[in-house]
Order: sequence, then C-alpha cells, then structure tokens
Amino acid sequence: MSSHTAQTELKLIGKLILEGDLECRTGLHIGAGKGSLEIGGADNPVVKDSFGLPYVPGSSLRGRLRALLEQSSGLAVPSELVYLSRRKGQEVRIHQSDRPDDEVCVLFGRNPGRLDRVAGGEPIEGAMASPARLTLYDAPLIPESITPQMRENLDDELTEVKSENAVDRITSQANPRTLERVPAGARFHFRLVLDVLCDEDRPLLARVVEALRLLEDDTLGGGGSRGSGRVAFSRLKLAWRNRAFYSSGAPESGLLESGDLAALQALVSSPDFAAMLAES
Repeated sequence: MSSHTAQTELKLIGKLILEGDLECRTGLHIGAGKGSLEIGGADNPVVKDSFGLPYVPGSSLRGRLRALLEQSSGLAVPSELVYLSRRKGQEVRIHQSDRPDDEVCVLFGRNPGRLDRVAGGEPIEGAMASPARLTLYDAPLIPESITPQMRENLDDELTEVKSENAVDRITSQANPRTLERVPAGARFHFRLVLDVLCDEDRPLLARVVEALRLLEDDTLGGGGSRGSGRVAFSRLKLAWRNRAFYSSGAPESGLLESGDLAALQALVSSPDFAAMLAES
C-alpha cells in the first residue's frame, strides 16, 4: 500500500507521459458487439474507428490493467469486491474501498455512493471521492505494421477471421463460429498519462509498469484462453512535464528513450527516480 493518508493534499506537481508500441504476438480480438452482421462476415467483428481501422480502446487496456493489479494485490476476493452492475447475466464486480492508501483506487479513482458488497452484508456507503491519476488513450493502429506480405494472407484488408468450433459433449454436434482478429505482428501506438498530484504519487508509476509486465504474460481482449490476445510493449518513451511546462513553456525532461519494459522498470524502481520528478 502507498503512503497516502486522509490528510494528503492534492496539487499538480507534473505529469508522466509514457508512449510506445503495443504489438500483437497472437491475433487480437476486441469486440465491437453484434449491432450489424454482413453476409459472409465474421460473427464477432473487432472494434474499428471512423476510418475503418482497428484500434485498442483505452477503456479495454485500462480495465485489463486494473484487473491484473487487483489480482496481484490480493484484492480480487469477495470481501474486497463490490457490484458495479447487478443485471442478471451482466454482473460487473470490481474492487473499491475508502482506504486512502489503496493504490488501485488512487490510480483509477473512486466515486462516493452506495455499493453492494459481493460477499454480502451491509452495502458500502462510500464517502471518499478521489480523482483518477491514470489516463489511458485509445491506441490507433500503425498501418505500416500490416505489411504487404501479411495482407496477402488476410481475410480482409487489415484483419483475419479465425474459425472455431464448439462441440456438444453428448451429441457431438458442432457449433461453428468465427472471430475477427487483428493479425499477429500488427502494432498500435499507445499513450498513458500519470498525474502526480502529491509527493506520495511519485512511486505509482512502478505499479503501472508492474501491470504492463503482467499483461505481457496474460491476454488482452476476447478469446484469450483460446490463443488470442497476447501482446508485448516496445519502443517505450517516458517524459516528465512539470507545472512549469504548462505555465511557462519550460522543456519536458526525457527520462527514457526507445526502451523496453525491463529498462522502464529498472528506471522507476531506482531510489533516484522520485528526485527526477522536479516540481519546477
């Protein structure tokens, strides 16, 4: 847990900007729902922007990182979970608490209000509101990462269609389905911003990097247990922009250039890292 307390005062010190490539190591499926189906098309299309290009929604990446941090922190247990939605068949359970040193809630924010506990008992009457420190943006596709050689073997200009079968265990009847995926080798440009609103926020980037490393050995999007969604991060660039950057146009401080997650983790875990985040 962090050193935040109920008396911690929030005032912008600066922002950490992390950018880089998110590469698909296996096909990636982040679904767009089934609002429209084309004859001969995939049953489960991927989400696309207004130009018809696949992208990784910031909400998908943010939610996966939060879930992985909750699991690694031992917070994905009934006693620590609340219902965000209780609609039958669409229940959403997340971790939330009023503890000021709860790093997950500090990073992702929390709203006050009444929430039902998953473990039962009296509902939580959340009284503490805190702003989210972490912002994740939609990651657009890097079009040149889909090479001409890859395009020759794709089912569509930018995506592939994976055919799957679910087999009834009694009758052996097959239930075919198709899944649209962004192919292995495609890259997206991702960007996240971590607001440092107090001295206690300076170590929080280490938890974000932990979540990114966990994601590399986990999955993103749908079909993860069936082979989809393995990703990796590369060409990472970390910059620090203090208040003077915004108030008077002072230059940003480059902290890492074209590194990998191991180099980034070594940087943010060093005892000198907090001193690099000068206020002015």
